Amino acid sequence: MRGNELVVRVPVTEPPFISRIVSVWYRHVRVYSRHLISNALPPFLEPLIFLIGIGLGLGKYIDTMDGFPYLEYLASGLLMTAAMFTAAFECTFGTYIRLEFDKVYDGMLASPLTAGNLMVGEMLWAGTKGFVFTVSVLIVVTAFGTVPIGWSLVTPFIGFLTGVLFGALGLLITSFVKSINHFNFFFTGLLSPMFFFSGVVFPVENLPAAIRPISEVLPLTHPVRITRSLALGQENPLWWFDLLYMVVFIVVVGWFAVRRLRKKLID
Repeated sequence: MRGNELVVRVPVTEPPFISRIVSVWYRHVRVYSRHLISNALPPFLEPLIFLIGIGLGLGKYIDTMDGFPYLEYLASGLLMTAAMFTAAFECTFGTYIRLEFDKVYDGMLASPLTAGNLMVGEMLWAGTKGFVFTVSVLIVVTAFGTVPIGWSLVTPFIGFLTGVLFGALGLLITSFVKSINHFNFFFTGLLSPMFFFSGVVFPVENLPAAIRPISEVLPLTHPVRITRSLALGQENPLWWFDLLYMVVFIVVVGWFAVRRLRKKLID
């Protein structure tokens, strides 16, 4: 009561955690859908070009790989590389541009959203793109008859986890870089070699014994092994280990990424 005026205080309740995360995700969906045609074509064209250029060309000289026709072996690995590259690109270049150039996060932080909400929403969006890109590649490779329909329909969900995984890794890298040009070291020095040493092009077992443990540390090795076992019916005794590796990687790397980027966003 102030004098003769009655002051009514209405408690302010912030939206639930899930609603805040989904709002970040929905913002990215709306921006992405504005240029849907230009954004949707590359996921279909890239695996098509790769299969024609590498699979059909190199496949003439390689009959089988690990007991499967080489084109099938390669196609089952491409399902996860698409998720890796799109998620890594989104949470490095995309996040950095939103952070340093467009100042998108400044306005979002003026709402009930926290820095942690933003970064978890970024990882959720990276996982969504991983899912969509895996579906796109799956459509192409099944249309070519290189991957049978069956358990391969589960691979987009592994693509989602792969997207979240590399989204978390991308955010961690973003927390360290001082210039957008520094991302070239990440893509050229880590992601490109990972493409060749994670079982996509040839089995990890064919690597020298000294290098094989390094391959097991690389995050792409594990989703590739899972999706290949699903797509081609290949036996995978390390299935649960691969899945556990991905979950632990997401939690640990994601936690460090959110912690470091929180300081950068607040500063």
